[in-house]
Amino acid sequence: MAAALETFENPGVSRVELTSDELTAICPLTGHPDMYVATIEYQARRLCLETKSLKLYLGAFRNEGAFCEALAVQIRDNVAEALELDAADVTVTLRQKGRGGITITATA
Repeated sequence: MAAALETFENPGVSRVELTSDELTAICPLTGHPDMYVATIEYQARRLCLETKSLKLYLGAFRNEGAFCEALAVQIRDNVAEALELDAADVTVTLRQKGRGGITITATA
């Protein structure tokens, strides 16, 4: 993945929630695009996530094959690493937009 998550010094917030409806990945079984609403929440310590880098990071999944559940875990782990947090301090919820009459919500 080419897009890196960037951070900046926390100006004094304790909790951050970011939401984007621009996450798309490819279903590894069907090859069809899956579209998501991603919500990323974290307990802010020393660092905060810079939003432009997050937008580019999420956009980099556009041609990647991934199941919703695995994608939630991958994003959580990458965000935790960038923010120098334990994975338990970050929550990622992906709400897959309906395809084939089924929606998925996965939280990691």
